[in-house]
Amino acid sequence: MADHEIPDLKEQVLEKLKTIYDPEIPVNIFELGLIYDIKIFPINNVRNS
Repeated sequence: MADHEIPDLKEQVLEKLKTIYDPEIPVNIFELGLIYDIKIFPINNVRNS
């Protein structure tokens, strides 16, 4: 994955996360503040924190 592709992929992931709603209230998980950060790593790079 090229460095210039990472911001595009990050934006795509963010847009998809905004379509996931809490089952009890009509607010998506991003707006609820349940997503703190999105990190995209190159292929074959695994990091556990």
